[in-house]
Amino acid sequence: MPILNKDMTLCISLSARPSNNGTRFHNYLYDQLGLNWIYKAFAPTDLAQAIAGVRGLGIRGCAVSMPYKEDVIALVDVMDPSAKAIDSVNTIVNDAGRLTAYNTDYTAIEQLLERNAVPAGFCVLLKGAGGMAKATAAALRDAGFKDVTIIARNEAAGRALADLYGFAWRADLGTGPDAAADMIINVTPVGMAGGPDAESLSFPAEAVEAAKVVFDVVALPPETPLIKAARAAGKKVITGAEVATIQALEQFVLYTGIRPTDQQVRDAEAFVRAQ
Repeated sequence: MPILNKDMTLCISLSARPSNNGTRFHNYLYDQLGLNWIYKAFAPTDLAQAIAGVRGLGIRGCAVSMPYKEDVIALVDVMDPSAKAIDSVNTIVNDAGRLTAYNTDYTAIEQLLERNAVPAGFCVLLKGAGGMAKATAAALRDAGFKDVTIIARNEAAGRALADLYGFAWRADLGTGPDAAADMIINVTPVGMAGGPDAESLSFPAEAVEAAKVVFDVVALPPETPLIKAARAAGKKVITGAEVATIQALEQFVLYTGIRPTDQQVRDAEAFVRAQ
């Protein structure tokens, strides 16, 4: 990493519970590509002031994580179609004080569904109704999935998300056949390191056993309780760490205008995993 200097370009992330994953990924690539850039994670106490700082200090890029992906919309100048279509932001690019919002979460979900050849005819249970759930639901819809049920205790948010994409909604998972699906997707903080439910399963064991594919968007830890349970049951898994790599790569390209080689990305992933 280069020595801090006045000409250095700064990028940041804003999250309620920051991790080192994005920091290590971006800084590794800056170093490999010889860029005089640095990336730093923050847990803001005032979102509006934090975004004002991005604008006023000339911070080039800003990643946005839970729970700020929707609240930040009112604080930017332009919504790129990737963010506007789902009213959720995970990336802000600052061009001379003009803040443009993007969503690379959608791209990550889209690529992983395709990469893992998940059949569009699968029955899907999607647990969550926040910004990341919007990106996931949109990617499912656009990939041709129709039999999708949103599981969300917040009826207003859950119904709104389901209605937006033509899916069903339930307040809870239920039991028996209601808890079974070909693919289960967790888009809640359950299982996230440092959270109150870090050791909890986001889906019960019976849902894991019934599923063919288990997808957890939680990136920290790389092996959540849900992913561990799915591996033990011999299921195909898609992890939040995979989501994080793809969305971070697309952010890197938006910030720098440079697309690293596949080998450089693999090396950056290995560097993140080695922490």
